[in-house]
Amino acid sequence: MTKSDDIRSLDHRLMLPSEAAAQDKAAEDAGIDLVQLMEAAGRAVADVVNDHCGDPRDFRGDILVLIGPGNNGGDGLVAARCLHDWGYRVRAMIPGGKDSLKGLPGKMLTLWHGESVSFDPLLLTSASVIIDALFGVGLDRALEGDYADAVEAANRSDALRIAVDIPSGLNGESGEPLGPCFQADATVTFCTRKSGHVIAPGRFLSGGLNSVFVADIGMPEKIVAAHSGTVFENDPRLWSGYVPHTGPHMHKYDRGHTLVLGGKEPALGACRLSALAALRIGAGLVTLAASPETYAIQSMALTEIMVRRYDSNFGFVGMLADQRINTVLIGPGSGVSEKTADLVHDVLTKGRRVVLDADSLTSIASRPQTFDAFRDSDVVMTPHDGEFRRLFKGLGLRKNRLKAARDAAQKSGAVIALKGVSTIIAAPDGRAAISTNAPATLATAGSGDVLAGLVTGLLAQGMPSFEAACAAVWIHGEAAA
Repeated sequence: MTKSDDIRSLDHRLMLPSEAAAQDKAAEDAGIDLVQLMEAAGRAVADVVNDHCGDPRDFRGDILVLIGPGNNGGDGLVAARCLHDWGYRVRAMIPGGKDSLKGLPGKMLTLWHGESVSFDPLLLTSASVIIDALFGVGLDRALEGDYADAVEAANRSDALRIAVDIPSGLNGESGEPLGPCFQADATVTFCTRKSGHVIAPGRFLSGGLNSVFVADIGMPEKIVAAHSGTVFENDPRLWSGYVPHTGPHMHKYDRGHTLVLGGKEPALGACRLSALAALRIGAGLVTLAASPETYAIQSMALTEIMVRRYDSNFGFVGMLADQRINTVLIGPGSGVSEKTADLVHDVLTKGRRVVLDADSLTSIASRPQTFDAFRDSDVVMTPHDGEFRRLFKGLGLRKNRLKAARDAAQKSGAVIALKGVSTIIAAPDGRAAISTNAPATLATAGSGDVLAGLVTGLLAQGMPSFEAACAAVWIHGEAAA
């Protein structure tokens, strides 16, 4: 087992920058030796570099450590000292000058007896390994001056690039670059990964999920636990305890009965994909409600799915007189119209679990009062970016998808599954999960309809809404891989 295997964490909790700052403050208030934590952090970085470079007697290259003015720079100086002591050729480059290092970083500078240099792009070009210890997750503005120039020169280099905590220039919450951003081949972070390591494009700028190493630096678990636990990587450990299991005495109605609103031409297949997905994920029965003009087509195309004719919104809602129907899906191929918006409102008054997707979301976008009915219902919405923007104007989706999804869930009272490269599932109570297993093959027509059906089928079997959405998104990604 390598040293980096020892420090790779399997914990699916993620931290926000504000939580990481509060954790560090709590550690200081508790009297924990911050020098010891910094020593452990820098040593963990050095261990990962050593794993990549091998025996220093056989390594012919130079290691350059970029040192910033905060604690990230202090971690970098510890890493530089360790690597120097082990026999590597190491330089510390301090773009802000030695006078910029105060407090703990200044103390670590006094312990560094190797070569220190100011910003020099030629040294970055010739280095074999570049360690980015400029700024950590607390950075909230674009890099400027020599710091920006150093990052851009590092990115042009053929060196192995390793980031300390998070690539400098990356927003630690949203995963979006703030401006010039270090492009890491690997990242060493501490205690837990941060949301910015997981949300694209931060996932790729950090080196990829399998190249983000989490170091245990001795922070007490009770402090870590007290400052994490609302944002997670979407992982079966988050929801597997809620997955329904069939037993020998289970009846089909014990597994729920789902009603799916049928679609219109030319999108008749969308609702069929949803209905089939709900059945495949385990719903006991699925009924597709078809309009008179589509009834013959749908009834001939489906076998296990029951097809019922409806003539109006009143007729569709009337089907809910059957109390065994516990879940309703509205949207795939249904058409954008006032009629669809009216139907959403009417169904919400019937006390069923409801999934809203596709056309239903655009239909209710001009009716924010619809959210009032969500408060007394159990609703999951599965928008893509365009639908989200129409539903939740002004929530800053482009700037911070995680915050936008969480704000939307709180505003609407629904669980939000914001689809994308990093699908974000957010609950009204503040919990959020970030999915990382979606392959590019999901970028095709119909995949969203399948996802809506998976969510609906799990809800029909009794899974809580947040966990059902998380499970459906994860299973969707795995099935497409």
